[in-house]
Amino acid sequence: MGDTVRMHQLATLPVDMLGFIFYPKSPRYVVGKINPVEIAKLPKHIERVGVFVNAEIDEIHEKAESYFLTAIQLHGNESPELCHELKAEGYTILKAFNIAKENDYEAYAPYCDYFLFDTPSAQHGGTGQKFDWTLLENYKGTTPFLLSGGIGPDDAEALKQIVHPKFAGIDINSKFEMEPGVKDMSLIGKFMDEIKHKEH
Repeated sequence: MGDTVRMHQLATLPVDMLGFIFYPKSPRYVVGKINPVEIAKLPKHIERVGVFVNAEIDEIHEKAESYFLTAIQLHGNESPELCHELKAEGYTILKAFNIAKENDYEAYAPYCDYFLFDTPSAQHGGTGQKFDWTLLENYKGTTPFLLSGGIGPDDAEALKQIVHPKFAGIDINSKFEMEPGVKDMSLIGKFMDEIKHKEH
């Protein structure tokens, strides 16, 4: 019940996407924690993002249909072909990368709405650790990107210093939690107010 209430509370904030983890090894694995019918009740302007790691396409289809997902985030070693197939089915596609590595962005660009630059880890994210944000300067692609990886309540000022033509937003997670998967609403609200204030 608590997870469902917090989800709907988050939906009242000026957010564009809410993510749901479908990676069984993650402590934020959503199956059994939130009734899919509650996800369907979210406002239509919010993308309902399913996060998958090296999942088979049949599993992605099953979860996407069962949980009323509108977007798919691929956080493993998925191919451009998988991105292509899912995008052709009408989903918004996000693909996570380690920006410190050489990546074939051009192969993915036609089939991804956003790239997600995250801190590399064996756990495929969720480390609460930042990477060197100056590496973003190396990205010369045309696909908009979201910044992830260890963003915390005290990072608003630093985030406002990032100037990149394709910087489209941020993905907040563990630094705004009381425990894995349990978001601290007061921290998130304060952070969003600070971000908004610094835009003016």
